[in-house]
Amino acid sequence: MYLCIFNIKDAQKVVNNPYNKRIDNQADKVVRGDIMSSDGTVLATTVTDDDGNEQRYYPFSNLFCHSIGYSAKNGMKTGVEQSENYYLLSETDNILDQIGSDLTGQKAKGHNVTTTLDVSLTQTAYQALGNNKGAVIAMEPSTGKILAMVSNPSFDANDVDTDYDEWITYDSSDSVLLNRATQGLYPPGSTFKIITALEYIRENKNYDNYEYNCTGSAYISGGTTIACFDHNAHGVQTLKNAFANSCNSAFSTIGAGLNKTSFINLCNTFLFNSNLPVGFEYSKSTMSVTEQSSISEMQETAIGQGKTMMTPLHNLMIASAIANDGVMMTPYIVDKVEDYQGRIVKQTSPVAAATVMTEDEAEYLTECMREVITDGTGNSMRYASDINAAGKTGSAQYDDTDNYHSWFVGFAPYDNPQIAVCVILEGGYSGQAAQYVAKKVFEAYL
Repeated sequence: MYLCIFNIKDAQKVVNNPYNKRIDNQADKVVRGDIMSSDGTVLATTVTDDDGNEQRYYPFSNLFCHSIGYSAKNGMKTGVEQSENYYLLSETDNILDQIGSDLTGQKAKGHNVTTTLDVSLTQTAYQALGNNKGAVIAMEPSTGKILAMVSNPSFDANDVDTDYDEWITYDSSDSVLLNRATQGLYPPGSTFKIITALEYIRENKNYDNYEYNCTGSAYISGGTTIACFDHNAHGVQTLKNAFANSCNSAFSTIGAGLNKTSFINLCNTFLFNSNLPVGFEYSKSTMSVTEQSSISEMQETAIGQGKTMMTPLHNLMIASAIANDGVMMTPYIVDKVEDYQGRIVKQTSPVAAATVMTEDEAEYLTECMREVITDGTGNSMRYASDINAAGKTGSAQYDDTDNYHSWFVGFAPYDNPQIAVCVILEGGYSGQAAQYVAKKVFEAYL
């Protein structure tokens, strides 16, 4: 019985475990397969020098160092190189070919892996990110296909065998090995107002009648004073206005009045404090509100500050669920695996992770996110009329200074979403900065 359970359920996880050296021994008789982009461009391949020594070669150097990862001579692997290690070192199922390879002593060719990654879009994202610390990740909302994933600082994957010891000495804030797109944890800032707005409309059937007079800051008895960015007084705000203008005063007041149990349940539905259904390395997003949370904590959490931390990947999944009529798709980066003769060994199909909201709720949030672009803080997107994006900006304070992380998460076109993008720029930036990066990605894809 256990043999059946193992082969059906557990085998690949055990065989592909980085501590399991059995598969790596396959390298003695199998040439590691290629990893390719969605259009067949080779992203990782095995080359042999004049002395017959094999080495992994990455034609794009830094560009895919976090998504494709690396395979080092000492056995260390990351990214797709790690997750698909079993297949990359698997030979064809054709027994005659296997016997032929054994008799001749010639190495068999491992399976080839085709990813969902778009080379041109990844290049655009990497160039738009420039020298800034941060990450860009883009996904097809209706399927979960990861179209681009870049993180900076980066490294040349071809140098892993010579430079790895130097890389691991870097301070964590400068680490080139951290994939900030999936492993970086940041306060979400105003992008979290998507969750707060959804909870408010669920608790208040007359949410269309919401009205708040913003004077630039808000104090709640028993709580704390929350100021809008630059103490800007927004005046009388509807819920859509407050969302579009990212009014901290309005949303901190909303947060103080939310039902804690319902709010916690909503965050759990959106996979905070939970494992994400992905097949690659990531960090778990956290939200710390409990039934005993103070008014101040509710105020801070509602505007994406306090103790809430999340990854760009998770933020992207939430925006993509809105774009996909409330259905959150499982992100994936591997499209298919083929043997050396082109026969499909494994094909990935889109899988819904959960339905996290109704179509009506998704439509309302889309309208709110569209107003961010047309009349709110997303003004750098406003002048790209052919994009017609919907999104949410965020300026997330992360210390006691005036330094902020800059966020943008959204999708385009808003009325027929084809791509969702999340951008994080670390430290010292206004909420506008991430928009310029996202705008270039949208333009390149559309």
